[in-house]
Amino acid sequence: MQAMGVADVQETLDNLGLGITIIEFESSTATSQQAADNVGCQLGQIVKSLGFMINKAQPLLVLASGDQHIDDRKLGQRFGVGRKKVRMMNARQCLELLGYLPGGVPPIAHRSNVPILMDASLTRFDTMYAAGGAAHAIFPIPTEKLREITDADYADLARDA
Repeated sequence: MQAMGVADVQETLDNLGLGITIIEFESSTATSQQAADNVGCQLGQIVKSLGFMINKAQPLLVLASGDQHIDDRKLGQRFGVGRKKVRMMNARQCLELLGYLPGGVPPIAHRSNVPILMDASLTRFDTMYAAGGAAHAIFPIPTEKLREITDADYADLARDA
């Protein structure tokens, strides 16, 4: 199965009429820190698109701030299962369900319709930077516009300090 890419994400952004252009870098943006360093923003402004499988069968995409970690207990509670029933998607699942390889998963333009949750910590910032479909591509987007176009619900999913 072939991975989707930057062109797929840009097409979706264009179809939404947002006037947003994906920025491609020569260096990697696969990790939140690499992305923040390339963009020149705070680590927390990077949106991590994290694929999860709930109870082995229910895919879910969680959008999280680059400076936060998702608490699998909180995620499990939201779906009425224990933390052991919450697993990160492996690379094959990311490719099959979302269309992208880890490190480049965008919050939009997925291969299948996967429910999306946004961690509430993202609301600290007016503008976020999300993966653009490859491990060297990023696009800026207002936080509330990201929530709107993904039809995501906010949820407290970050690990407590």
